[in-house]
Amino acid sequence: MDTILLNNGIRMPLLGYGVFKVDPKECERCVADALRTGYKMIDTAQFYANEEGVGKAVMESGINREDLFIVTKVWISNSGDAKACSSIEESLKKLRTDYVDLLLVHQPYGDYYGTYRALEKALESGKTRAIGLSNFYNDRFCDLTQHCNIIPAINQLETNIFSQQTEMRSLMSTTGTSLMAWGPMAQGKDAFFSNDILLKIGKKHGKTPSQIGLRFLVQQGIPAIPKTTDPARMAENMDIFDFTLDDEDMHTLTSMNIHDQGTRSYTDPAYAHRIISQKI
Repeated sequence: MDTILLNNGIRMPLLGYGVFKVDPKECERCVADALRTGYKMIDTAQFYANEEGVGKAVMESGINREDLFIVTKVWISNSGDAKACSSIEESLKKLRTDYVDLLLVHQPYGDYYGTYRALEKALESGKTRAIGLSNFYNDRFCDLTQHCNIIPAINQLETNIFSQQTEMRSLMSTTGTSLMAWGPMAQGKDAFFSNDILLKIGKKHGKTPSQIGLRFLVQQGIPAIPKTTDPARMAENMDIFDFTLDDEDMHTLTSMNIHDQGTRSYTDPAYAHRIISQKI
């Protein structure tokens, strides 16, 4: 599995398996299938309510813990230094591990400064190998990175062919923070799977639109976490390291950027109220 080097010297796989909206009752089976397929990175979160399934599948896989890369995130209702510290301990218990490889602040709401301090403590105590953010844009990213002791290694954002995060990538380059892609296949929006350009480039390389979209990201050093419950799709998504998009392909795909910073506005009061109201 190809990797990238994070700003703290840790290596991170370029492709992982995401469990957002995977039913907790089905999560153990899905993660077990993903691990058998060859995935080494699993991305979960407190809010997904399926950390226990991830932990059980990892434990029963027989794979050495040091060969895996586990990501989880602290939710808004656990924000603040003390509460976040307690929730991290609970996540470790559910995941059946002494540490995670990457720990993120899930949303830019609540006392995320206190939450980030808890992440810094977790890093210093060996409960995580790297820390970062999720869904932090422009002003909040700048403010937090100016008032923290440890610069975030990752900022996980909605990133795909149609939302390429060029503005945020430029901003994050000033701190050495790497971009990680959620929604790497646009969650099927904008006719992703039937897009003529993706189909044409896919035909050229003998690949599917999904594989082209994922390859576009990882070829730029952007880790992606596609989600599927189908083992065949898991294998398809993994099969992207045996070809290279040429300069013409990359130029064409780069021109497909529509939304740049994603399809959600984190400064929209209605959206913010809806997210903040969701508890775990």
